[in-house]
Amino acid sequence: MKEIKKIIPSIKVNMGGNLIDQPLPINGIDYFDPFLLIHHWKSTMPGNQEQKEVGVGPHPHRGFSPVTFIFKGEVNHHDSLGNNASVSEGGTQWMFAGSGITHSERPSKKLALSGGELEFIQFWINAPSKNKMDEPFYLPLSKDQTPTINKKDYSIQIVCGQHLNTKGIIKYYTPLNLFRVDINASATLNLNFPENHNTIIYLLDGELAINNETCLAKEMVLFKNKGELIKIKSKLKTRFIVLSGLPLKEPVVSYGPFVMNTKNEIIEALNDSQSGKLGNLIE
Repeated sequence: MKEIKKIIPSIKVNMGGNLIDQPLPINGIDYFDPFLLIHHWKSTMPGNQEQKEVGVGPHPHRGFSPVTFIFKGEVNHHDSLGNNASVSEGGTQWMFAGSGITHSERPSKKLALSGGELEFIQFWINAPSKNKMDEPFYLPLSKDQTPTINKKDYSIQIVCGQHLNTKGIIKYYTPLNLFRVDINASATLNLNFPENHNTIIYLLDGELAINNETCLAKEMVLFKNKGELIKIKSKLKTRFIVLSGLPLKEPVVSYGPFVMNTKNEIIEALNDSQSGKLGNLIE
């Protein structure tokens, strides 16, 4: 079996006045190569708001991919490349920042106006040094477009990578397996990932026994690079995500929305952002 390294409860952090759950980075763990950050946002929109008043306004990125899994509600992405799209429950927003892009992430106009539940997870995936300055791109993926394994007791959305004979649509620069899982109480599920992959499981809610160790809602499970099999038994109805990827084993130097390999590259990103080279977005 793939041995568990550590089980860590997420912490609360303030993001623009919104309290969210952050399992990564945490407790001296700056990142788990190639995964840099995980944010779990869950809130109830009160309604009667303008879209531009909520969410996260225009900001730049360079050098990695911010990926968003939407679980409830609808998230709108608007960027300096001209993309403007909303993705709802069960969908994914995939953006590769590359050499530079400016975007905003907000609840949809309908959700801002009418109110309702909003829940999503955003995680950052590092890019290899040779690809950090590639052209940026944006890809929205709806629930219907996402390959899914549906069984009696569970369903697995394969956003990237492969489980059994089902393959995800999205391709990246390095090997990844990115899954969204819904499992009923008292069900079992076996997953296999390469021994050399760094693997994370994060529980949105519920309770699982993973390789016979109890894991609770809003906890992150990190695995050692030993073994391939992960045995899961659900104690409660549970939603969780799995992030598994080959480590880049390259230097990581980050500053806010920029993730590069050297301090000089960060300084260059800051200068380029201030001069407008990472794109402009006016809302």
